[in-house]
Amino acid sequence: MRKLFILCLVIGLLFAFTVPAKAISYGEFDGTDHPNVGSMVVRVGEIYYQWCSGTLINPTVFLTASHCTAPLDWFLPANPGAELLVTFDPTISESSTYYTGVWHTNPAYFSARGSDDTGDVAVIVLDEVPAEITPAQLPTAGLLDQLKDNHTLDDTLFTAVGYGTVRDTKQTGWQAIQDNMDRNRADQEFLSLTKAWLTNSMNLATGNGGTCYGDSGGPHFIHMDGEETDIVVSVTVTGDMNCKATDKTYRLDTQAARSFLAEFVTLP
Repeated sequence: MRKLFILCLVIGLLFAFTVPAKAISYGEFDGTDHPNVGSMVVRVGEIYYQWCSGTLINPTVFLTASHCTAPLDWFLPANPGAELLVTFDPTISESSTYYTGVWHTNPAYFSARGSDDTGDVAVIVLDEVPAEITPAQLPTAGLLDQLKDNHTLDDTLFTAVGYGTVRDTKQTGWQAIQDNMDRNRADQEFLSLTKAWLTNSMNLATGNGGTCYGDSGGPHFIHMDGEETDIVVSVTVTGDMNCKATDKTYRLDTQAARSFLAEFVTLP
C-alpha cells in the first residue's frame, strides 16, 4: 500500500529566513471551481509529500514560487529515485493524475538582497498538456499600481487558492493548524501595496481568510467590477507564523516579475 503524507513544514525547515505560507485558513473546499490550480508533490519511494501550490498559466507552464523550486536542486539528488510531480485533482490521493516537468527558479531569487524584492517566482514546464484545463491569466503591467492610483484598490477583493494545512478557528496558535489534502479557497481584503508585495488580510474577525504552510506558490485571483476573474496578480509567499492575520504575496505585474515570466509565456 502506498502512503500519502502532507509535508507542512518542509520549506520552513529548509529556509529559516522566511515563513512560507501553507494552505487555506478560514476557507472552504474549492471542488472544481479552480481546476487550473494544482499542487506540487514530491514522491520519495512510496511516500508522496505535498510540497507547494501553483497555477497553470499556459498549456504547459505551471506558475509557483522560487522558494518552492530552489530546494529541489539538492533535495531530489539527495534522495535517489525521488521525483517532482504536479496534480490538479481537487483532492490529492495515491490515484491522482500526476504530471512531470522541469522547474525553473528565478535567477533573481539567488541574487536578491534584503526583502524589498526577493524574486520569489518560478515556473515548472510540464512534459505534457494537462487534459481539459484552461490556463489562468497573468496581469497587465502595473495593474495594481493603476488600481491604487485610481483609488479602487482599497475596496478590491482577492481569492486565495491552495492545498495543505488548514485553520478553522482563530483560537490558540499553531495547535489549531490541521493537515489537509484538498484544494481550498478563501476571499480576502486588501491591506497594503509596495514595489514587490501585495499584502492582504486573513483576519477572521473581519470576514477574511488566507493562506498557510503548503500553500506557497499558489495564486491570488483579483476581483474586478465585483466579480472574481481568472487573473493571478500575485503568488503566496509568506505571512504571520500562526496564519491568523496577514498574507504577504509576490506581485506578478511588476517589471521584475514580468521579465522572468516573459521567458516562458506571452505576457498580456
